[in-house]
Amino acid sequence: MGEAGADVERVYRRRRRLPGRYFVGAGSMLVVAVLQVLGDDSRMRDWGALWFGLVLAVILVMVPLNQFRAHTRVTATGITAQGVLRSRTWAWHEVYDIRVEHVAGNGGGVTYPEWVVHLYDFEGRRFLLPHLNNWQVDDPYAEVSDLCLAAAPYRSLTWERRPRTEELIARRTAWRKRWTWVVALGVVAAIVTAVLVFD
Repeated sequence: MGEAGADVERVYRRRRRLPGRYFVGAGSMLVVAVLQVLGDDSRMRDWGALWFGLVLAVILVMVPLNQFRAHTRVTATGITAQGVLRSRTWAWHEVYDIRVEHVAGNGGGVTYPEWVVHLYDFEGRRFLLPHLNNWQVDDPYAEVSDLCLAAAPYRSLTWERRPRTEELIARRTAWRKRWTWVVALGVVAAIVTAVLVFD
C-alpha cells in the first residue's frame, strides 16, 4: 500500500499568484465604495466610513490568510480541507463524490475562480476544497478525474450516483438558493432603511 498510496497523495496549495484582473476588479469596487462614502454629506458618511473600515480590515486579513494558509491535502486515509480558521477531514468511506462546479455570477473568473471543486458527503452536504480550482490547476476536471481514480482503491464503495444522496443534494441546493435570496434582499433592505433613516 505504501507505493500505491503515494499515487493518491497530493497537496493543493497556492501555486500561482492571484490574477491581475482580480486586483483590477477588487480595486474598482474599492474606489467606488470610497467615493460613495466620502461623497455623502449626511450622517451616513460616518456610519459608512465605519462599516467600510471594518469590512476592509477583514478583507486585508482574510485574503492573505486564504492564500497562504488554506490548502487541500489528499492521502490514502482521506481528504483534509484546511480553511483560514479551521480544518476538516473526511475518511474515504465518508466521501460520496468530488465535483467540479461552475460558480454563478458576473464576477466568476475576475474576482473569484470560475470553476471550483466541492466534496459531497452522503448526507448531501457540500464542502469547498481550497485551491482546487481553475486559478490554481490547469484543468480541474482532469485533476478531479485523476484524483478519484487514484482514490478508488481506498474506498469501500464505488463512485456511482445514489438516488437518496442525489435527492439530498438537490434539496440542499434549493435551500441554499432560497437563503441566498433572503440574505441578498435583507442586505438591500438594510441599506435602503439606513439611507432613509440617516439622510
